[in-house]
Amino acid sequence: MPSNDARILAQATVPTAAVGALAAVVSAVVAGGKGAIGAVVATLIVVVFMGVGLYVLQRTAKTLPHLFQAMGLMLYSAQILLLFIFVALFKNTTLFNPRAFALTLVAGTLTWIAAQTRAYMKAKILYVEPEKSGYSA
Repeated sequence: MPSNDARILAQATVPTAAVGALAAVVSAVVAGGKGAIGAVVATLIVVVFMGVGLYVLQRTAKTLPHLFQAMGLMLYSAQILLLFIFVALFKNTTLFNPRAFALTLVAGTLTWIAAQTRAYMKAKILYVEPEKSGYSA
């Protein structure tokens, strides 16, 4: 993974994990151990889904740059749909607190998107490949 991609992944993962840890603490206080488990599971789902999505998007940008924007829109739509499906599947679970799970899933997703947006805005990514320095016209 190129350094820009790794940096953007780290800059999105760290704040999301911090929000997830905070959500786990708050959920543990409010809903007990099952709340903390729900928050941790939700945080892991967000990090995995969004991390894989970022990888796919970066791979698409390198191999099929003309499809980058369409792929990005399709990818984020699919991720949000899958997250809604997870909420629907686990709404009546007894493994963990579904409310803590759902709220952490939403908070983690919003944090990831905001952190990834910030990382891209601060990244110094070249839009045009510079010419080789030894070449003269």
